[in-house]
Amino acid sequence: MTQHIEDYALIGDLQTAALVGRDGSIDWLCLPRFDSGACFAALLGDENNGHWRIAPAGARTCTRRSYVGDSLVLESVWETRTGTVRVVDFMPHRDRAPDVMRIVEGVAGRVEVSSVLRLRFDYGSVVPWMRRSDGHRVAVAGPDSVWLRSEPEVKTWGQQYSTCSSFTVGPGEKVAFCLTWHPSHEPRPPLVDPYEALEHTLEDWKSWSARCTYEGPYREAVMRSLITLKALTYAPTGGIVAAATTSLPEELGGVRNWDYRYCWLRDSTLTLRALLSAGYVEEAAAWRDWLLRAVAGNPADLQIMYGLGGERRLPETEVPWLRGYGGARPVRIGNAAVKQLQLDVYGEVMDSLELAREVGMAPQRQAWALQLSLLGFLESTWRQPDEGLWEVRGPRRHFVHSKVMAWVAADRAVRTLEQDPSLPGDVARWRAMRDEVHREVCERGYDPVRNTFTQAYGSAELDAATLMIPRVGFLPPDDPRVVGTVEAVRAELGHHGFIRRYGTDGIAVDGLPGGEGTFLACSFWMADALRMMGRVQEARELFERLLELRNDVGLLAEEYDPVARRQLGNFPQAFSHVGLVATALALAPDDPAG
Repeated sequence: MTQHIEDYALIGDLQTAALVGRDGSIDWLCLPRFDSGACFAALLGDENNGHWRIAPAGARTCTRRSYVGDSLVLESVWETRTGTVRVVDFMPHRDRAPDVMRIVEGVAGRVEVSSVLRLRFDYGSVVPWMRRSDGHRVAVAGPDSVWLRSEPEVKTWGQQYSTCSSFTVGPGEKVAFCLTWHPSHEPRPPLVDPYEALEHTLEDWKSWSARCTYEGPYREAVMRSLITLKALTYAPTGGIVAAATTSLPEELGGVRNWDYRYCWLRDSTLTLRALLSAGYVEEAAAWRDWLLRAVAGNPADLQIMYGLGGERRLPETEVPWLRGYGGARPVRIGNAAVKQLQLDVYGEVMDSLELAREVGMAPQRQAWALQLSLLGFLESTWRQPDEGLWEVRGPRRHFVHSKVMAWVAADRAVRTLEQDPSLPGDVARWRAMRDEVHREVCERGYDPVRNTFTQAYGSAELDAATLMIPRVGFLPPDDPRVVGTVEAVRAELGHHGFIRRYGTDGIAVDGLPGGEGTFLACSFWMADALRMMGRVQEARELFERLLELRNDVGLLAEEYDPVARRQLGNFPQAFSHVGLVATALALAPDDPAG
């Protein structure tokens, strides 16, 4: 039976991540990177597409589970008729090769435990050749090789193209399983002691979490979100993926299924601000440096997303052998939106680099020259229609949010030159551009009859992205047009107390059939807008309702279906957790507006 998205927990090693279900099954894992082919793809298919389940014999789901302190070490407890057993799942920060560690410990009574490992490389399509070697089970297929061992060794056998184990544990008895991946043409990596690895992993996370400077009333939620953002970071480059998964649907059974295992420029400003506000300057600097490397080059070639190392080619293909989560097809690998024109990203990049300069991050010599180049290109293109923030696959439009972010780009250039006149640049030129964009948006993107900004010029549709208008400084939060927009968005895009991105009653806007859930980041934006307008109690109430949507280990997907009461979309979603952190910090008691 397909588990709910919220039934999963995340473990990872800062280069890839796995999803562990409440039933003890790892149903998603890409090795060696977030964007590599999955060796466990049951999440988007079934058990025959790869998974690894460790659980008491005959048991269905664990009794309770939690992370160990402020870490990414997952502890699941199973209470059975014969006793209690604990399973600890984690991935140590890797030295050379990625490892998945699963330690089974008896707590009370005696419990029979079984392990079933089905390795299926290349998104569940390739059954590897299995052999024994020095106490290991070794799986090889093409470029991939996986070694499995247990300490102590337990009874293990092959059955129906899977590797099965069975053993019994009593109080204090432990069995540790170690799964290690490496390229098949290379020798096996050195063995890692699972208990030392657990100790080091807990210490690493404890040390990292101690750097958090936020001590407000929502610290537990903020800390878990920051840990999740760290877990979605590709450590070698500093890039942060939007989510650990691909093709988890925005509508159950629908076609809105996308690959989010890449790095979006759009997330840069919000992520930088969240990390800096919580004291994580090193991570913010790494993200800023990734951003600079990724966007270097001809500004006409700027993409809205890049690979983990700044790769530009992310071709989108469909995987026909996977039936999709809950039958939601197609399953997509890669993302064709990489080739879209989205003018708002120029504003996000300018805002990110201006923020970095404001907080005193060590400057990059080439950053200002790059910004001037980007702004020069935007000056000649901002009047064009684009695909916009939501990456619509319908016709290009003059999206209001895109124009507002073009204003942001010019505004940040003006602010930078005003603060540092020694920098090269024509402040009068950028000021004139800023004023022209502002005037056009207020004339063409605002509906005076309904007193609201619309999704696009000449459109009657609304867009939750217009909630960003006061946040980026385009208009003050008490401006009647801002107040009207907030009220209109809440009235027309509100759904059971949360906020949708835009209307999906037809296919005119985004070119896709079907609908989607409420968008969690937009709901956090609504809380932020209410707070900025002085309606702090309403903001706090909405924020606390959003906190209740987290799963039992504090994780959020991209969207939420308030009717079915289920999370939707890729998981866990960085944009949702960034929104949570930003709103929590804004609602801190010492905030003047709070």
